[in-house]
Amino acid sequence: MVGSRGPVRTVLLTAFEPFDGAATNPSMAVVERVASAWDRPERLRCAVLPVAYTRAQQELESLLTQAVPDVVVGVGLAGGRARPGVERLAVNLRDARIADNDGAQPVDEPVIDGGPLALLTSLPVRATVARLRAAGQDVELSMTAGTFVCNAVFYTAATWAGADPGRRAGFVHVPAHGVDDSAHVVRAVIEDALDLERDLAVPTGATA
Repeated sequence: MVGSRGPVRTVLLTAFEPFDGAATNPSMAVVERVASAWDRPERLRCAVLPVAYTRAQQELESLLTQAVPDVVVGVGLAGGRARPGVERLAVNLRDARIADNDGAQPVDEPVIDGGPLALLTSLPVRATVARLRAAGQDVELSMTAGTFVCNAVFYTAATWAGADPGRRAGFVHVPAHGVDDSAHVVRAVIEDALDLERDLAVPTGATA
């Protein structure tokens, strides 16, 4: 049993509010779909984060303190992608093509001062992507979560996970369409984070 520190383990699953003038954010629908179908014994706690660098990090840190999760999985929108992408790498960089919902548009700023340049996910993402592909799921293993607020949340969660070997954190980017497929991928990511001790050491074709 991975990361077991008590009788009931907790998973924190986060989505994002709408941004850039959109009325909705598909990540919210994906998280709602996963939550409505949750039937495992682990406790699933869900939250919607602001698309704002500073407030998103602050709210996540507060949630981590309150929920004391064993696993954290963030979900965010990548509108230009055609399929869900399971992320491998969070970078210590805030660099925004567009302003966030608070009007901030940082250039070449760190997510966390003094932190390492990049952090790998602690989830068994190769194993998850391999089994999903074997089952016919259209999913990609992505090398980087970019440099917008999604990445900042991923980096913050990865930093938290790195402080305790019993913790795990990762991130999934979802496309604008296909909520059911994205929810299936997110559910698989959570299940493997809870159930698998080690990742596969096999090539799975991570994208740039």
